[in-house]
Amino acid sequence: MERYTFLRQLADSWVLLALTLFFIGVILFVFRPDSRRLQRDAAESIFRNEQRPASADSKEVN
Repeated sequence: MERYTFLRQLADSWVLLALTLFFIGVILFVFRPDSRRLQRDAAESIFRNEQRPASADSKEVN
């Protein structure tokens, strides 16, 4: 039971703090000033070849 108590207290304090800081970091990363252009480009990437199919040389290789 000693291990359970330790892990429970750890999760209730430090892990909660770490996850909160991670969440705030992600929010700040997403809403940084330079990200609007990148997010718009990613959102519209599926419509780039809407008029005609992409040529063989413009397709991405995985």
